Amino acid sequence: MTKKPDILRIAIAQLNPTVGDVAGNLAKAREARADAARQGADLVLYTELFLAGYPPEDLVLKPAFLKACEKAAQEFAADTSDGGPGVIIGTPLKRKSGTHNSIIVADAGKIIAERYKLDLPNYGEFDEKRVFQVGPEIQGPVNFRGVRIGIPICEDIWGDVGICESLAESGAEILLVPNGSPYYRAKIDVRHQVVIRQVIECGLPITYANQLGGQDELIFDGASFAIGADKTLAFQMSQFEEAVDVITWKRGEDGWVCSEGPMSKIPEREEADYRACMLGLRDYVNKNGFKNVVLGLSGGIDSAICAALAVDALGEERLRAVMMPYRYTSKDSLKDAEDCARALGCRYDIVPIFEPVEGFLHALTQLFEGTKEGITEENLQSRARGTILMAISNKFGSMVVTTGNKSEMSVGYATLYGDMNGGFNPIKDLYKMQVYALSRWRNSHVPPGALGPSGEVIPKNIIDKAPSAELRENQTDQDSLPPYPVLDDILECLVENEMGVDDIVARGHDRATVTRIEHLLYIAEYKRRQAAPGVKITRKNFGRDRRYPITNRFRDRG
Repeated sequence: MTKKPDILRIAIAQLNPTVGDVAGNLAKAREARADAARQGADLVLYTELFLAGYPPEDLVLKPAFLKACEKAAQEFAADTSDGGPGVIIGTPLKRKSGTHNSIIVADAGKIIAERYKLDLPNYGEFDEKRVFQVGPEIQGPVNFRGVRIGIPICEDIWGDVGICESLAESGAEILLVPNGSPYYRAKIDVRHQVVIRQVIECGLPITYANQLGGQDELIFDGASFAIGADKTLAFQMSQFEEAVDVITWKRGEDGWVCSEGPMSKIPEREEADYRACMLGLRDYVNKNGFKNVVLGLSGGIDSAICAALAVDALGEERLRAVMMPYRYTSKDSLKDAEDCARALGCRYDIVPIFEPVEGFLHALTQLFEGTKEGITEENLQSRARGTILMAISNKFGSMVVTTGNKSEMSVGYATLYGDMNGGFNPIKDLYKMQVYALSRWRNSHVPPGALGPSGEVIPKNIIDKAPSAELRENQTDQDSLPPYPVLDDILECLVENEMGVDDIVARGHDRATVTRIEHLLYIAEYKRRQAAPGVKITRKNFGRDRRYPITNRFRDRG
């Protein structure tokens, strides 16, 4: 009888794949396996649907895509004939039972097992039931070199369907879980609690390998970890960083115990949010092939933090900042924008918009005769700026970074075909007060991996002054909105927590204000449907998580 191994070295490949780049993802997987081999690994654990990239959405419905993924899986399995580490890697597989979110286990040059995801998520940002079929049954553990490994896939451990417990009952000694778990604030604590609950139920150590990188609105933050059978944290990998870390597990009298692995420090709230926004912008720009970006730098807080994020993500040479003054642009704003650009080291251009705005007004003189000047004329300023930015984008191939925060997007304080123009919005899911908090944090810290300078990159005057769109004389945001701390709390109640008006009023808010904000939230839905994608930071972002009808007469009146 072959003696069972007492040591198993598992490499966690916490990597950044690209959806649809099957050849590139395979090359990345091969590079990670070679790295793991140099570190003495027996097995490499990749993340969910790694060869396809996650989430592949309706690409899964394309037969040619499925064929390319399976071919890559077979080629990778053949690589293991070299005597190096075996692999567990995610890929979609089409079988008689349907198209499955799957993993293959490969060793000694061949695929020794396939496993299929059983619990398909269909909430929030997930809609896997549209494109995948549930695995036919709970499959037992895989015998890998004498160790019986259970391999539930992501959502299989999040629900209460008993998959981990069933694997333990069928002889699994250790559970390895490939995941595609997107970031939102404090998500790591949620993951830890999910895994601890499953450890309590099944009595086995669980390793949680999580994807890294930006995919459209979603940010995968890595932070892979394991919880031992004793319910303590066995190892913790870094957040927002690619890594191939080898974890040493030893067999003891009471099962497998982690004897060696990283214990990385996890960033605090502001750092985590900032790094998520930075990673999301970097990956969106780079994965979509843009060489550089352009944004309107107004002298306000939103465009300033977006400029800082762009320089941190891409480097100063890849950002062009454009100030587009009009008659209402203050001297402070001109100075603040220039100071910000100088602090960041990026290119800074000034393109006045007096002539185009006056040209529009002149063209509309006859049509507008007898009407009062107001929002329409203000929006012409914003749309002139949007047109200029799109012209620069067309001429130089630069992606426009749009800069509206979640507070503004919630209540419709953004102009379609104006300041909403752009390809991606790194602060789309940050409320105004969160923008201020992250700006202060960035002035005191340089996040790991950032390409921007240290020191104050967002001038203090931008943070301290009253926010204004500067579309008329002496305008401030608070002319027509409650103070941002009040507005943001009401919006968080309405959007993230789906609270009723009575419950929000009970928190101390004025009822008329709450009902007005609720109304503004609903009527701005048509604008949000046309907005650029942006980084998901909260539990419920606009887009993937929150899908309200545009035509909607419901109002909560108790």
